Amino acid sequence: MKKPCPYGTHRVIAPVGVLPQAADQLDNTMVCQDNEILIDVHTLNIDSASFTQLKQATDSNPEAMKKMILEIVEKRGKMQNPVTGSGGMLLGVIKQIGKNLKRDLQLGDKIVTLVSLSLTPLKIKKIKEVHLEKDQVDIEGEAILFESGIYAKIPNDLSEHLVLSALDVAGAPAQVAKLVKPNDTVLVLGAAGKSGVLCCYQARKNAGPKGKVIALISNTRKLADLQSLNVCDEIILADARDPMAVYNEVMRVNNQQQVDVTINVVNVPNTEMTSILATKASGIVYFFSMATSFTKAALGAEGIASEALMIIGNGYTPGHAELTLNLLRESKPLYDLFVRRYQAKE
Repeated sequence: MKKPCPYGTHRVIAPVGVLPQAADQLDNTMVCQDNEILIDVHTLNIDSASFTQLKQATDSNPEAMKKMILEIVEKRGKMQNPVTGSGGMLLGVIKQIGKNLKRDLQLGDKIVTLVSLSLTPLKIKKIKEVHLEKDQVDIEGEAILFESGIYAKIPNDLSEHLVLSALDVAGAPAQVAKLVKPNDTVLVLGAAGKSGVLCCYQARKNAGPKGKVIALISNTRKLADLQSLNVCDEIILADARDPMAVYNEVMRVNNQQQVDVTINVVNVPNTEMTSILATKASGIVYFFSMATSFTKAALGAEGIASEALMIIGNGYTPGHAELTLNLLRESKPLYDLFVRRYQAKE
């Protein structure tokens, strides 16, 4: 293996010269280098766009999904969906710490990684269970965290699977906290998913009582969950892939005005124009969805003469993990919702 690099380039097999996320194949030999952390992996939290694609490709057959996941990891040395290009994150226990690393960690500490599985060397020995409703896969395996990789320890007051689910999307509510101002009108596409409910809650906090939070969901299956939070002024039932239908609904519920900020956290492609069309030309569109096409967003905005500021969803912003976990701590309805959906049954 090459000389260890803080960003993990020594693990890249092909193509030469790229960083691990852009690589087609990583060296997933589970020998801990001097600047790496070796993790005993218990659970993979696969990102929503990728998990949805896997379910669609296998008709939600757990055994077929196991086979697809094993084939991806065997071929690429990491869990990076070749269709969506995205990964997820993991829950595991510290097994070894490279001698050149100084971290606030000890062997046996339980952590979740805050970097994508699409750049994390991974080896799976066995897939034990696929949780179709949680986007999670329990495995026996190992992974490598690079020197530049970030993580969060499991706190004492929250269960590990709750933390894993919340921190998988921690970048979204943390960016909402930065982008939404008092009195803003905010549209959240994909509002009933785990990133969606967190974003709706944070948007309400920021926009305040004179602001407006408009939620868009595709079906009524999770409507009650969203309503239980009592943070949305309007809930629209529509297909986020139908820009004119959504635009007309937004105009109807918002006094014939577009919104100030749109947060896109859907898990399906072709929602770029819906986001842009519903947003004021001077507004902000935040694309957290891994199904977003830069080309469709950029050229589509140009096509309707919109100069809305479009932001690519970065899963990292300083303090994002603590901010997100604090939302669960401060809101009992939000905490209860996550317990119902994501906490493992004892």
